Amino acid sequence: MNKEQIISNTVSFVKETLKNAEGGHDWFHILRVWNNAKLIAKSENVAVFIVELGALLHDIADSKFHNGDETVGPKVARAFLKSEEVPEEIILHIENIINNISYKGGNFQQNFTSPELKVIQDADRLDAIGAVGIARCFNYGGFKNRQLFNPEIAPNLNMNKEEYKNSEAPTINHFYEKLLLLKDKMNTVSGKKIAEERHQYMENFLQQFYNEWEGNS
Repeated sequence: MNKEQIISNTVSFVKETLKNAEGGHDWFHILRVWNNAKLIAKSENVAVFIVELGALLHDIADSKFHNGDETVGPKVARAFLKSEEVPEEIILHIENIINNISYKGGNFQQNFTSPELKVIQDADRLDAIGAVGIARCFNYGGFKNRQLFNPEIAPNLNMNKEEYKNSEAPTINHFYEKLLLLKDKMNTVSGKKIAEERHQYMENFLQQFYNEWEGNS
Protein backbone atom coordinates (compact mmCIF):
# COMPACT_ATOMS: atom_id res chain seq x y z
CA MET A 1 0.00 0.00 0.00
CA ASN A 2 1.52 3.29 -1.15
CA LYS A 3 0.34 5.65 1.58
CA GLU A 4 1.71 8.81 -0.02
CA GLN A 5 -0.08 8.05 -3.30
CA ILE A 6 -3.34 7.30 -1.49
CA ILE A 7 -3.15 10.62 0.38
CA SER A 8 -2.44 12.43 -2.90
CA ASN A 9 -5.39 10.69 -4.59
CA THR A 10 -7.61 11.52 -1.60
CA VAL A 11 -6.70 15.20 -1.87
CA SER A 12 -7.67 15.20 -5.56
CA PHE A 13 -10.91 13.34 -4.81
CA VAL A 14 -11.94 15.74 -2.03
CA LYS A 15 -11.11 18.84 -4.08
CA GLU A 16 -13.26 17.60 -6.95
CA THR A 17 -16.13 16.42 -4.74
CA LEU A 18 -16.34 19.69 -2.79
CA LYS A 19 -15.64 22.13 -5.63
CA ASN A 20 -19.14 23.65 -5.35
CA ALA A 21 -19.55 23.32 -1.58
CA GLU A 22 -20.75 26.06 0.77
CA GLY A 23 -17.84 28.31 1.78
CA GLY A 24 -17.54 27.07 5.36
CA HIS A 25 -17.47 23.40 4.38
CA ASP A 26 -15.41 23.51 1.20
CA TRP A 27 -11.95 22.24 0.26
CA PHE A 28 -10.28 25.05 2.18
CA HIS A 29 -12.06 23.96 5.38
CA ILE A 30 -10.74 20.46 4.76
CA LEU A 31 -7.26 21.81 4.11
CA ARG A 32 -7.23 23.75 7.37
CA VAL A 33 -8.45 20.74 9.34
CA TRP A 34 -5.88 18.53 7.62
CA ASN A 35 -3.09 20.95 8.54
CA ASN A 36 -4.37 21.31 12.12
CA ALA A 37 -4.57 17.53 12.46
CA LYS A 38 -1.03 17.01 11.23
CA LEU A 39 0.21 19.65 13.66
CA ILE A 40 -1.60 18.14 16.66
CA ALA A 41 -0.58 14.59 15.66
CA LYS A 42 3.08 15.49 16.15
CA SER A 43 2.45 15.54 19.91
CA GLU A 44 0.22 12.45 20.03
CA ASN A 45 0.77 8.70 19.72
CA VAL A 46 -1.38 8.10 16.63
CA ALA A 47 -1.38 6.43 13.23
CA VAL A 48 -0.66 9.47 11.07
CA PHE A 49 -1.99 7.82 7.90
CA ILE A 50 -5.40 7.34 9.55
CA VAL A 51 -5.31 10.89 10.93
CA GLU A 52 -4.66 12.29 7.45
CA LEU A 53 -7.30 10.16 5.74
CA GLY A 54 -9.87 10.93 8.43
CA ALA A 55 -9.19 14.66 8.30
CA LEU A 56 -9.43 14.72 4.51
CA LEU A 57 -12.67 12.72 4.40
CA HIS A 58 -14.43 13.88 7.58
CA ASP A 59 -16.78 16.27 5.73
CA ILE A 60 -16.90 14.59 2.33
CA ALA A 61 -20.72 14.65 2.48
CA ASP A 62 -21.85 16.71 5.47
CA SER A 63 -25.37 15.69 6.47
CA LYS A 64 -26.41 19.38 6.65
CA PHE A 65 -26.25 19.45 2.88
CA HIS A 66 -27.82 16.02 2.31
CA ASN A 67 -31.23 16.45 3.97
CA GLY A 68 -29.81 15.40 7.33
CA ASP A 69 -28.77 11.96 6.04
CA GLU A 70 -25.75 10.98 8.15
CA THR A 71 -25.11 7.79 6.17
CA VAL A 72 -23.98 9.55 2.98
CA GLY A 73 -20.52 10.61 4.20
CA PRO A 74 -19.39 7.17 5.41
CA LYS A 75 -20.74 5.55 2.22
CA VAL A 76 -18.88 7.99 -0.04
CA ALA A 77 -15.69 7.56 1.97
CA ARG A 78 -15.95 3.76 1.92
CA ALA A 79 -16.49 3.60 -1.83
CA PHE A 80 -13.48 5.83 -2.46
CA LEU A 81 -11.19 3.99 -0.04
CA LYS A 82 -12.18 0.61 -1.50
CA SER A 83 -11.27 1.92 -4.95
CA GLU A 84 -7.84 2.77 -3.49
CA GLU A 85 -7.56 -0.77 -2.06
CA VAL A 86 -7.26 0.49 1.50
CA PRO A 87 -7.50 -2.37 4.05
CA GLU A 88 -10.94 -2.99 5.56
CA GLU A 89 -9.86 -2.25 9.13
CA ILE A 90 -8.72 1.23 8.09
CA ILE A 91 -11.94 1.83 6.15
CA LEU A 92 -13.97 0.90 9.24
CA HIS A 93 -11.89 3.27 11.34
CA ILE A 94 -12.49 6.15 8.89
CA GLU A 95 -16.23 5.40 8.86
CA ASN A 96 -16.30 5.53 12.66
CA ILE A 97 -14.41 8.82 12.65
CA ILE A 98 -16.91 10.37 10.22
CA ASN A 99 -19.86 9.06 12.25
CA ASN A 100 -18.57 10.38 15.57
CA ILE A 101 -16.71 13.63 14.86
CA SER A 102 -19.61 16.09 14.77
CA TYR A 103 -20.83 18.26 17.64
CA LYS A 104 -24.56 17.56 17.09
CA GLY A 105 -25.77 19.87 19.84
CA GLY A 106 -23.27 18.73 22.45
CA ASN A 107 -25.65 16.09 23.81
CA PHE A 108 -24.56 13.40 21.36
CA GLN A 109 -22.99 10.34 22.96
CA GLN A 110 -20.12 8.97 20.91
CA ASN A 111 -20.18 5.20 20.48
CA PHE A 112 -16.60 5.07 19.24
CA THR A 113 -13.35 6.68 20.21
CA SER A 114 -9.71 6.44 19.21
CA PRO A 115 -6.59 8.60 19.53
CA GLU A 116 -6.93 9.43 15.83
CA LEU A 117 -10.55 10.58 16.22
CA LYS A 118 -9.54 12.80 19.14
CA VAL A 119 -6.88 14.51 17.03
CA ILE A 120 -9.18 15.07 14.06
CA GLN A 121 -12.04 16.21 16.27
CA ASP A 122 -9.79 18.83 17.86
CA ALA A 123 -8.55 19.93 14.44
CA ASP A 124 -12.13 20.30 13.20
CA ARG A 125 -13.24 22.17 16.31
CA LEU A 126 -10.32 24.58 16.03
CA ASP A 127 -11.62 25.58 12.61
CA ALA A 128 -14.98 26.41 14.21
CA ILE A 129 -13.53 28.99 16.59
CA GLY A 130 -11.31 32.07 16.41
CA ALA A 131 -11.29 34.42 13.40
CA VAL A 132 -11.98 31.70 10.85
CA GLY A 133 -14.70 30.24 13.05
CA ILE A 134 -16.44 33.61 13.23
CA ALA A 135 -16.23 33.98 9.46
CA ARG A 136 -17.60 30.47 8.90
CA CYS A 137 -20.40 31.04 11.39
CA PHE A 138 -21.71 34.15 9.66
CA ASN A 139 -21.14 32.64 6.22
CA TYR A 140 -23.37 29.69 7.11
CA GLY A 141 -25.93 31.97 8.75
CA GLY A 142 -26.12 33.95 5.51
CA PHE A 143 -26.35 30.72 3.52
CA LYS A 144 -29.38 29.76 5.66
CA ASN A 145 -30.81 33.33 5.57
CA ARG A 146 -30.72 33.68 9.35
CA GLN A 147 -30.89 36.90 11.37
CA LEU A 148 -27.56 38.22 12.61
CA PHE A 149 -28.92 38.79 16.11
CA ASN A 150 -32.27 39.11 17.82
CA PRO A 151 -32.20 40.09 21.51
CA GLU A 152 -35.66 38.57 21.95
CA ILE A 153 -34.48 35.06 20.99
CA ALA A 154 -32.34 33.56 23.74
CA PRO A 155 -29.76 30.83 23.03
CA ASN A 156 -31.00 27.29 23.74
CA LEU A 157 -28.34 25.36 25.63
CA ASN A 158 -30.42 22.21 26.09
CA MET A 159 -31.20 21.21 22.51
CA ASN A 160 -31.31 17.58 21.56
CA LYS A 161 -29.71 16.39 18.33
CA GLU A 162 -32.78 17.01 16.18
CA GLU A 163 -33.47 20.46 17.64
CA TYR A 164 -29.86 21.45 17.07
CA LYS A 165 -29.96 20.21 13.48
CA ASN A 166 -33.21 22.04 12.69
CA SER A 167 -32.52 25.27 14.57
CA GLU A 168 -33.23 28.55 12.75
CA ALA A 169 -31.96 30.78 15.54
CA PRO A 170 -29.97 33.97 14.83
CA THR A 171 -26.28 33.49 14.07
CA ILE A 172 -25.05 35.10 17.30
CA ASN A 173 -26.91 32.41 19.26
CA HIS A 174 -24.64 29.79 17.71
CA PHE A 175 -21.69 31.23 19.63
CA TYR A 176 -23.40 30.28 22.90
CA GLU A 177 -24.92 27.03 21.65
CA LYS A 178 -21.63 25.70 20.28
CA LEU A 179 -18.59 27.86 19.57
CA LEU A 180 -17.92 29.15 23.10
CA LEU A 181 -18.36 25.63 24.48
CA LEU A 182 -15.70 24.01 22.32
CA LYS A 183 -12.69 25.21 24.33
CA ASP A 184 -13.64 22.93 27.21
CA LYS A 185 -14.35 19.97 24.93
CA MET A 186 -10.90 19.69 23.37
CA ASN A 187 -9.19 16.31 23.69
CA THR A 188 -5.47 16.98 23.31
CA VAL A 189 -2.95 19.20 25.07
CA SER A 190 -2.03 20.94 21.81
CA GLY A 191 -5.68 21.42 20.87
CA LYS A 192 -6.50 22.94 24.25
CA LYS A 193 -3.62 25.39 24.04
CA ILE A 194 -4.59 26.66 20.57
CA ALA A 195 -8.27 26.79 21.55
CA GLU A 196 -7.60 29.11 24.50
CA GLU A 197 -6.30 31.88 22.23
CA ARG A 198 -9.06 31.47 19.66
CA HIS A 199 -11.72 31.43 22.37
CA GLN A 200 -10.49 34.74 23.74
CA TYR A 201 -10.64 36.24 20.25
CA MET A 202 -14.33 35.29 20.05
CA GLU A 203 -15.04 36.78 23.47
CA ASN A 204 -13.46 40.05 22.34
CA PHE A 205 -15.44 39.98 19.10
CA LEU A 206 -18.74 39.51 20.91
CA GLN A 207 -18.03 42.41 23.26
CA GLN A 208 -17.28 44.64 20.28
CA PHE A 209 -20.40 43.37 18.50
CA TYR A 210 -22.67 44.24 21.42
CA ASN A 211 -21.02 47.65 21.84
CA GLU A 212 -21.73 48.48 18.21
CA TRP A 213 -25.23 46.96 18.36
CA GLU A 214 -26.14 49.22 21.29
CA GLY A 215 -24.43 52.26 19.76
CA ASN A 216 -21.77 52.38 22.48
CA SER A 217 -18.76 52.14 20.21
